[in-house]
Amino acid sequence: MRTSTSPRWLASVAVTTVVVMSAWAVLDRRAAAQTQAPAAIYVNGKFVTVDRAFSYAEAVAIDGGKFTAVGTTAAIRTLAGPRTTVVDLKGRTVVPGFADSHIHNAGGGPGVDLSRVRTMKELLDAVAVRVKQSPPGEVIVTNSDWHEAQITEQRVPLRADLDTVSPNNPVVVVRGGHEYILNSAALKKWRISKETPELPGGRISRSADGEPNGELVDRARNLATLPPPSPKTLDERIQDQIAEYQKLHAAGLTTIRYGGSSVEHYKLLEEMKRRGVLTMRVVFLFRPDRDAPASAIPDIVKSWNVAPNGGDEWLRVGGVKLIIDGGFEGGLFRDPYLPPFDEGGTFRGIQVMPTDRYTDTVKALNRLGWRAFTHTVGDAAMDIVLAAYEAADAERPLAGRRWGIEHGFMAQPEHFARISRMGLGVTVQNHLYLAGPVMAKYWGLKRASWTTPVRAYIDHGIPVASGTDSGVVPYPPLWTFYHFVTRDTITGGVMGADQKITREEAMRSATVGNAWFTFEEHTKGTIEPGRLADMVVLA
Repeated sequence: MRTSTSPRWLASVAVTTVVVMSAWAVLDRRAAAQTQAPAAIYVNGKFVTVDRAFSYAEAVAIDGGKFTAVGTTAAIRTLAGPRTTVVDLKGRTVVPGFADSHIHNAGGGPGVDLSRVRTMKELLDAVAVRVKQSPPGEVIVTNSDWHEAQITEQRVPLRADLDTVSPNNPVVVVRGGHEYILNSAALKKWRISKETPELPGGRISRSADGEPNGELVDRARNLATLPPPSPKTLDERIQDQIAEYQKLHAAGLTTIRYGGSSVEHYKLLEEMKRRGVLTMRVVFLFRPDRDAPASAIPDIVKSWNVAPNGGDEWLRVGGVKLIIDGGFEGGLFRDPYLPPFDEGGTFRGIQVMPTDRYTDTVKALNRLGWRAFTHTVGDAAMDIVLAAYEAADAERPLAGRRWGIEHGFMAQPEHFARISRMGLGVTVQNHLYLAGPVMAKYWGLKRASWTTPVRAYIDHGIPVASGTDSGVVPYPPLWTFYHFVTRDTITGGVMGADQKITREEAMRSATVGNAWFTFEEHTKGTIEPGRLADMVVLA
């Protein structure tokens, strides 16, 4: 973990964590004969309880997957019976299990791994290695969990760059969740040329002569069809999911919230829960077809065959994920991007869903009792989202129902009161940590430094839940903690120091702040008697 991308702060606290999950079945069986004594006690620790008083404790008792007592080592030791497992923490710090408010996967994958490249040469060399290993004409695809801010040149490789290492094999560099970059062979394969028209909600970036430079943003990615993954059996898919959760557990995560996924994924998780191998608590946002008309929403949600807020402590339905604008390179703003990205002062970002259809979709979900959570980057996107939420609110009030905004990069002063009035929350992620310098190139330093205004959200009493958006930004929650407390970035130094939050606020947003979105703040996210026994022992 101590790579060149790790914050200096992490090296001093040791990133490695041991996750103590609430899967206490083995200990419970061991203690089955006991009627009073807990299954396990943990003593001689420094427990950061994150309770209302943010108090500290030395020890806890656990039974039935829940904390049954919290207090001093001496007091907790008196509760132990002959079959109680006793764990001496030897002074280690223990915090509630971390949650990630918006995650897609743990990153990586079968594509060319770019997560560790630090120069354009290293990036192109990594692609070249795969080209040499591949048959002529085979499509080369990279993984997505990297950003140009991590390399010295702080730019993406364009068509001409990729052509130098792959003149014949089509190459698709996947950058985050909103952009592909193609070489000439790939553009030729999918017949993308100077004459190819723009797609609504997408952008084909072009050179001065009008020729595509390789970048396909948002809906324009539909012009390229990536090779499908190799088919896998149900057991293989389950094993892959288990392996991914092991990575996330090792970083301290005990709950994750999928920021929009398929019904097939949900069914996989249901089967894992049925088999007793689901070790991660999962909150699931369903993602309907972005092109579906609002009139189809009742049939779509019916096909999922789940209740709007259904589930249990292991697998819970969180709502529906919608998207209104692009990402770093396509967020929808009131003011244009900076040159040369502004296309002569005309480019303000990308709206990926028409306003009327988006508003009608939000209203339809509200009528059906579902909650909406909308990807919102630019301030113009926030205008559209809040107007749609207000239209739904006029039909059926949202207050108390905990709808939300995903990311919320660019809330303007007038937005905060509107967010508060409807009782909305915001899931916030540390995109700025990875992409800050490039955001400044796109939008200017002022707008980039305001991303994401967590301090302002908290000061306005708006609930926030922290996360990462992995595999766009790496998943370790301590990276998020570090960035929100310091506002430091990977290569751009401190940006937006006025939006720093305290360590206590960062801890709350990573634990009980996430639980708020599923009405579970009295069930998990703190170390208190009666709460689920999710905790992390820090090295």
